[in-house]
Amino acid sequence: MGLFLMSRLASLRARRSVATVVLTGALVVRVLLGSGSAEGVSGDHASAPTLTIFCWRGYLPDDVTEAFTKETGIEVIKEFYATNEQLLLHRLVDRRYDLIQPSDYAAERLIKRGALEKLRRSRIANLKNLDERFRGLPHDPTDQYTVPWLVGTVGIVINTNRVSGTVATYEDVFSGKYRGRIVALNDPREWLAWAQLHRGLPVNQADEETLRDVGQVWRRWMPQVAVFDSDTAARLMLKGEADIALTWSGDAATLLAASSDFQFVIPAAGAHRYVDCLAIPRGAANRDAAERFIDFILRPEISVMISRNLPFTNPNREALTRLSPEEKTNPASYPRGEPEFHSFRPLGKRYEHVEKLYYQSRFRPPPDGTPSVGVPGLR
Repeated sequence: MGLFLMSRLASLRARRSVATVVLTGALVVRVLLGSGSAEGVSGDHASAPTLTIFCWRGYLPDDVTEAFTKETGIEVIKEFYATNEQLLLHRLVDRRYDLIQPSDYAAERLIKRGALEKLRRSRIANLKNLDERFRGLPHDPTDQYTVPWLVGTVGIVINTNRVSGTVATYEDVFSGKYRGRIVALNDPREWLAWAQLHRGLPVNQADEETLRDVGQVWRRWMPQVAVFDSDTAARLMLKGEADIALTWSGDAATLLAASSDFQFVIPAAGAHRYVDCLAIPRGAANRDAAERFIDFILRPEISVMISRNLPFTNPNREALTRLSPEEKTNPASYPRGEPEFHSFRPLGKRYEHVEKLYYQSRFRPPPDGTPSVGVPGLR
């Protein structure tokens, strides 16, 4: 595997990790007191203008932030969270964060809490570059609070050299034929959607009856999974350690670019499509810098830099014209046809029941008594 592909995988592996971000020693104290960051700030830059971004690890390319700093003199400080739920636990209002990267349903929660600043659109001229398909979405119907960063889906990747027969549905994946050869996301909300779509249920329904139904599906499916991991599906597939992956479209796009042996499938029942956003927490100290950064990343040439690092769907209409034919025709980055996509909405306190059921189902023996092949405790 070439250095470029290794670098791309390193970025993508961390995109939606459910691993806990670990801060140690004095750094913990600095972060808890609000006087430091996970990246750290040297004394030479302590008095320089700064922009503190709370983001997914690996989801904000260094070459983009370095270009921004070179042009503006504003130092970019990154702190990381691992899930939308972790982000939502933080008290963002009037804290040190100037910019955050919530997914659509998390952004909706924050808007309802009054935790975000309205965008001063006159300061973000490059909003004009956004594709109309990604304006006025349910989480922010008036586009007052958020700007799309990247768009992704969750689908199935198969190694066609090692998988025989058709894999077109979630039930095909978990038919039992591929037991011990599957890597799947370690994400309760995604697993909820897979079972709901399989059962023909709405993906944002989490009442008691639905969860009983979902639990029955999970207890049959989960023991067939070799690895629950939101980070390393692409690496495992490339090394031949898994033959089927239920994973993010960015991982899938990397695999398809690496080898024609891989195929990306959007399940017949539909799939989750997420819109990851940029938003400014209420009371952000450096609101001007945050809006300047948003305008910067919406430039076509900067947006292309983001796509080259992270091959998800780019919501920037002008940037799309600058991508290569290979990039624009990668079916994981830009799905073909008219697949049925579903958006997540906030579940509120019901999510706690989903998460509890998820871990109970993962570690409960399967109904047929066959030992699970999963790896307990692996992220």
